Amino acid sequence: MPRVTDDYYEKKRGEIIEAAYRVCTKKTIGSVDMKDIIEETGFSHGVIYRYYRELDEVLLDLVSEINRRNKIDGRLESVLDNADFLDWKKIVADVFKMLSDYMGEVGIDVLKISLYSDMLAACDPVRAAKIAERLGKSEDNPLGCVVFALGKYLKKAAKENGLKPSRTVDEIMQFVVASYQGIQTAYVLSECYESSQLKNKYRPKKMFGCLAESVIAMMEGKNE
Repeated sequence: MPRVTDDYYEKKRGEIIEAAYRVCTKKTIGSVDMKDIIEETGFSHGVIYRYYRELDEVLLDLVSEINRRNKIDGRLESVLDNADFLDWKKIVADVFKMLSDYMGEVGIDVLKISLYSDMLAACDPVRAAKIAERLGKSEDNPLGCVVFALGKYLKKAAKENGLKPSRTVDEIMQFVVASYQGIQTAYVLSECYESSQLKNKYRPKKMFGCLAESVIAMMEGKNE
């Protein structure tokens, strides 16, 4: 039997991950099983299990690949590079505008999978924690990257500008995380479901604009 090359091995793994991606845009991650992925690939059970021993290994590689394809650190750095000569409020506004643009560009399917991942974390936290632990540092995912870099910048801005925030920067960043997830959920629902109450109502540009104003208000909240 001829030796299986690394390129062939990676190609097959890639095909399995692409199949998992398609399945996870149609079903919540918590309801996906290996049978779904096998049927989507058209491969035999033996082929699939040659590359992945269990479903969570597939999901781990799926999330890793989504994060790799949608890295945000370069965009974030281009905004923060202006920190030395732009007003801190402008920097904060630009960060959230960047997030708005990013959310509009990555596509609903990616956002939907992210939303389904949050649902998995809520319904099966032990399983979700094991997957997250194997993913590595939180900075490797887009939101984690923003939380780390923006939190660091806000602490610096508070010190340099004599700000007295109404909440600690860590608490403000917790608010940002919760708000980001809420914006993502509202946007996905407004795009995916035919409802006069939702359709085109929740737009990232407006929602992230409100979030930027809220963060700025909290940062300067105790100024005299």
